[in-house]
Amino acid sequence: MDAPTQMKPALSGSGELFRVRQIADSVEARPQSLLGTTPPSINPAPSKRYYFWLMAPAIALLAFISLYPFFWMIYMSLHDVEVDGQTWNNFANFTALFGDSRYQNGWILLFQYSAICLALQITIGVFLAVILNGVKYEKFLVTAFLMPMMMAPIVAGMVWYFLYNGTFGWYHWIMQSAGILGPRSILASPRTAMIGLVIVDVWQWTPLITLITLAGLKRVPQDQLEANMVDGASPLRNFFSVTLPNLYPVLVIAIMLRFMDNFRFIDSVLVLTGGGPANSTKILPVYLFEVSFKFFKLGRGAAIALTLLVVTIILGMILVKVFDRQQPKRA
Repeated sequence: MDAPTQMKPALSGSGELFRVRQIADSVEARPQSLLGTTPPSINPAPSKRYYFWLMAPAIALLAFISLYPFFWMIYMSLHDVEVDGQTWNNFANFTALFGDSRYQNGWILLFQYSAICLALQITIGVFLAVILNGVKYEKFLVTAFLMPMMMAPIVAGMVWYFLYNGTFGWYHWIMQSAGILGPRSILASPRTAMIGLVIVDVWQWTPLITLITLAGLKRVPQDQLEANMVDGASPLRNFFSVTLPNLYPVLVIAIMLRFMDNFRFIDSVLVLTGGGPANSTKILPVYLFEVSFKFFKLGRGAAIALTLLVVTIILGMILVKVFDRQQPKRA
């Protein structure tokens, strides 16, 4: 048998070094599917009405538990609601609010309480999130910090009520030994009762701000931080120029959640002070609770609740717009 011949590139007269392979026109360049069309389905495609009927029970339930009470509140705010019926009062429930000093003082105390709580919670929450981000025992510490938030507000109020007690309260003994307080409890003085409520709210709900901010820190672009550090930026400058702008979206969510909670949660306030002493902690939700469920003036209470709802919505929209303007524009 002859030895196999070696394939050598043939030199043509034009100086080509490589031989070009000729492909026949009958060879297909791209394979084609053997199925020309999609096989018909056994079941026809469902219509949009089908999906609507699937969601109808959930929609009806949500409408019953949200829309019905809302419209019923509007109806009650325009009537004098008694046990035997309702009587149209020609907007008297709303006009009476302008001359109600307790209603106006409730707004002032509510804004003071919310502003102080939000400022402290955002400041402390962001600070704790920056410290906890990337530490060795991060998961354990985050779990430990979340424990106050898992406690029911009324239970937290009872715990702090005993801690503030002027006879056997541990925190009262510490503050009295440090010369901060006298023999009376922090909740017994009109000058310090609001401070005691703020401490309880900050203790319980700052972990929520920390958790949300910590989730936002995980999304901060590391390349931007490293680029600023290469340019010689200090860690503090790096935080305000890179980290904080990237935290604006999560901070808006955190502030909105705590803002709405402060306008509606009264559990710990009722347990600790009940609006006293001398109405120094009677924020508007507490006054609303007294009017509606202590004096059973449901029409007037509905008017107060409606104004509280409207103001909450307006302030929430303003907060969103303010933080949206502060957020840096992305190309």
